[in-house]
Amino acid sequence: MGSSPPRLVVSDRTLTSDAASAAVRPARPYATSAPTNVALNNNLRGATSKLPEQASACEETAGAGPLLREVTSEDYWTQGYASRIRLRVFRPEMHADDAAAPLRRPGVLYLHGGGFVRGSIDDADAPARLLAATLPAVVVTVGYSLAPAAPFPAAPEDVYAALCCMADHADAWGIDRRRMAVAGHDAGGNLSAALTMIARDRGGPNLRAQVLIAPMLDPTMARVRPDHLANADNSAEVCADCYRQYLPRPTERVHPYAAPVESRRLQGLPPALLLTAPQDLLRTEAERYAACLIEAGVVTQVVRVNEACHDSIAMSAVAQDEMTCFLRWHLGMTRQAAAPRKRRARADRKDRTSIDPTAETPG
Repeated sequence: MGSSPPRLVVSDRTLTSDAASAAVRPARPYATSAPTNVALNNNLRGATSKLPEQASACEETAGAGPLLREVTSEDYWTQGYASRIRLRVFRPEMHADDAAAPLRRPGVLYLHGGGFVRGSIDDADAPARLLAATLPAVVVTVGYSLAPAAPFPAAPEDVYAALCCMADHADAWGIDRRRMAVAGHDAGGNLSAALTMIARDRGGPNLRAQVLIAPMLDPTMARVRPDHLANADNSAEVCADCYRQYLPRPTERVHPYAAPVESRRLQGLPPALLLTAPQDLLRTEAERYAACLIEAGVVTQVVRVNEACHDSIAMSAVAQDEMTCFLRWHLGMTRQAAAPRKRRARADRKDRTSIDPTAETPG
C-alpha cells in the first residue's frame, strides 16, 4: 500500500554478558503475560538471557558437562517419499518434581544439516539429546533422504512423513500433539521452514513454533554479499554445488518448499526464531527471510550469535539458551504459578458487633 516494510532489528549475543547487551533484554525472558519478541510497529528484537539452570551457557559449547536429566533413545522406521526412513526418539526421564507436570511432554522434530547431500541422523544426536534434557521435551530426529540419489522433493516429503508419524504415535511416545515444534540446522533449517508451509497447506499436523539455525533458504544465492565472501566461514562454491545436486531442475529453485525466502505466502506460519552467525555466508538471506515473516504478520525473533560459526552454532551455548527460552514460551512451558488468593473481608463484617441471642429485642 505504499508503506515501507517493517524494519529488522537484530540482537547480538556474545558468550559474556556485558552491560550494553544486558540493557536491551529483560532479566527474565518471556516472564510477562504476552510475547516480548515483537516490539511496537512490528520491529524485531531478540530479548533473552541465560537460563538460571543452564550453567554451561558461559562456555563456548553447550552440553560439555553432565545433562540436567537422563535421556533415553529408541529407533523406529516409517515409510518416506522414496524409501523407509529412520526416526530416533529421545525421551527425558521423569524427576520427582515432575509429579504435577502433564504426563505428555511437548514434541520437537529436529533436522540435521549437511547441505542436502551429507549428514546423517547420528549428527543430530548431541543437540537433540541436549534439547530433550533442557526443555524438557520429547525430541525426534530424522534420517531424511539425501541428494543426488533422492533430490527434491524427497527430503521435505520425508520430514512431513516424520511429523505425521509423531502425531500418530504421540500417545505411545508421550508427546502432546497440541504442542509440537520443528527445529533444524543448515539444510535442516530449510526443511524446517518448508515443513511449516507443508503442514499449513495440508491442514496439519499443527506446529506451534519453528527454529531455523543458520538455515539455507535461497538456492539462487542472489543475496550473498560479495564483501562477506573473504571472511566467510563457509564457501559459496560448496553451497552452490549442494543446491545443484538437490535441485537439478532450474525451475525448482523458486519453489516455496525449496526456496522459502522466495515464498510470497507466509501468512499463517508458526512463530519463528532464526539464529545466525556473524561470518556466515548465509546470514543475509536468513535475516531477509525474518523480515519477510514479520511483514506477513508472523511472530519472529532473530538473534546473531557472536563468536559462533556456521558449523558450530547448533551446539553453541548461547544458541541453545535462545532456542530453549523460545520453545518454552511458545510451547506453553513458562506459565507462572498462580498467586495465592487473598481473602477479601466482607463489608458487612467490618464493623459488626456481637449479638447476644438471649438479649431482649427492642421495641
